[in-house]
Amino acid sequence: MTLSSLSFTLSELSTADVEASEKLYGELAGDIRQVVDVAIRTQVTADRVAAARDLVRQATQILAEDAPPEPAGIQFNAEGRSWNWGNAVVGVRNAIAPPVVLHWDDDATVHSEVDLGVAYEGPPGSVHGGVSALLLDHLMGETASGRHTRLIVTGTLTLRYVHPLPLGRIRMEARITKVDGRKVTVTAHIGPEGGNEPAVEATGLFIIPRWHNEGAVSAEVGSLD
Repeated sequence: MTLSSLSFTLSELSTADVEASEKLYGELAGDIRQVVDVAIRTQVTADRVAAARDLVRQATQILAEDAPPEPAGIQFNAEGRSWNWGNAVVGVRNAIAPPVVLHWDDDATVHSEVDLGVAYEGPPGSVHGGVSALLLDHLMGETASGRHTRLIVTGTLTLRYVHPLPLGRIRMEARITKVDGRKVTVTAHIGPEGGNEPAVEATGLFIIPRWHNEGAVSAEVGSLD
C-alpha cells in the first residue's frame, strides 16, 4: 500500500458527533480490555469457561450486525478534528491499545503515563520489548509532528534496552533534537513511573513525505504511525 493524501478520509461527522462516538465505543473497548486481562489470569472451571465463551460469541454477533470490513483509517472533518480509532497505540475504539494519551509540555517534551497490564507481558513480570518499541515509535512520531504542524512517517528507529520494564504504571517522554529539511530526529525513553533510570532508550529519524502538501489533508493528522 502506498500512502498519499488520498489515504486520509474527509468525514461529515461534527466534532460533537466524534466525541459522542468516542465515549460510546471507547467504553465498549474498555470493557473488552478487562475481558482480555481477566481471561489471561482466570482459573475458573471448564463449565464457567463455556458459559463465558457463549456470552462472548453473543456479543460478537451483536456487534457484527453493522461492522464494515474496511480498517478504521485516519479521518478528519471540516472543523480540523482528526481521529484514528483503530490505532494500535492510541485507538480509542481499539481494545488492543492501552490506550495512550499524549501530553505536550511547555519545555517541548511530549510525555505519557499509562498502565500496562498482563496483556503486554514478555519476560515474566515485564513488558514485551516489542510493546515498548511500539509505544516509543508512536510517541516519537507524534513528537516529530511538532504538535501536528507537520505530517511525518518513521524512517529509522534505534532502541537500546537498558533493563526489563516492569508491568504496571509506566512513563515515557520524547523531544525533538534536530530538524534538517524533511528529516526530524527525536530521542525518547520509557521506564517505570517514578523510576530514576530508563528501561528503554530510543533515537528515531522521521521523514516529512514529499506528498505532504498534496490535496486537502488536515494538518491535524500528525503522525502516521
